[in-house]
Amino acid sequence: MARVYPLFSSSDGNATFIGSRRGGILIDAGVSCKRLVEALQSNDIPTSAIQAIFITHEHSDHIKGLKTFTSKYAVNVFAQPLNAEYLAASGCISARSRLYDINGSVCVGDFEVTSFATPHDTRQSCGYRINTPDGKTVCVCTDLGEVTQTVHDNLMGCDIVLLEANYDKNMLVNGSYPYPLKQRIMSDHGHLDNRDSGAELRKLVSRGTTRLILGHLSRHNNDPQTAERTVTEALYGMERGSDYILMTAPVETHGEVMII
Repeated sequence: MARVYPLFSSSDGNATFIGSRRGGILIDAGVSCKRLVEALQSNDIPTSAIQAIFITHEHSDHIKGLKTFTSKYAVNVFAQPLNAEYLAASGCISARSRLYDINGSVCVGDFEVTSFATPHDTRQSCGYRINTPDGKTVCVCTDLGEVTQTVHDNLMGCDIVLLEANYDKNMLVNGSYPYPLKQRIMSDHGHLDNRDSGAELRKLVSRGTTRLILGHLSRHNNDPQTAERTVTEALYGMERGSDYILMTAPVETHGEVMII
């Protein structure tokens, strides 16, 4: 049975494993190789279970550990064409590993992985929709300024969704960030706030998605309690624990998983 392990999820680093100890895929490698291996081991996942790494975009909190990890474990890496070009030119991939463009769907073992465009201030940015060997569908979608029709279409119908809930608008507006940074975060190519995340998750639950993970929370402009409260309020009329299961992906975890 495939499971979703949100190992790291914040502006300090991101990595999500989907699968089991027998095999699976890793979305992003945004922490050091040492920390990533320790997190996998704490969840009883051997490094040999990672059949491929899929990169969402080239910001450091998504690729920080990529070069060292691929040099030690020779895992194939997939990224959108502009990101793959950057990773190759910047020496972010070990010569022991192969780098592939993804522009649609690819099969890795018994997993089918499909990329879809997300609006973010980078060369290219994407989310991933994954069909697991046991017939379930998972979506990982962070780092987006708005929920576009493309994003919505790919989230719809999934069994489990990890969606960004990056900031609380009041905390951001009244916080210490400089004004240009606040504007960038709130732009339609920045990050998704709790209310927008809740509005989208309401649509998904109403169409059958039952397992929700809030991801990429800001350390300075959000907290798990605020994010979950805002999303739960958006899901009024739906009972938590019955109509849906909700959890927040912590900055770093060594145990919490979501069973599909």
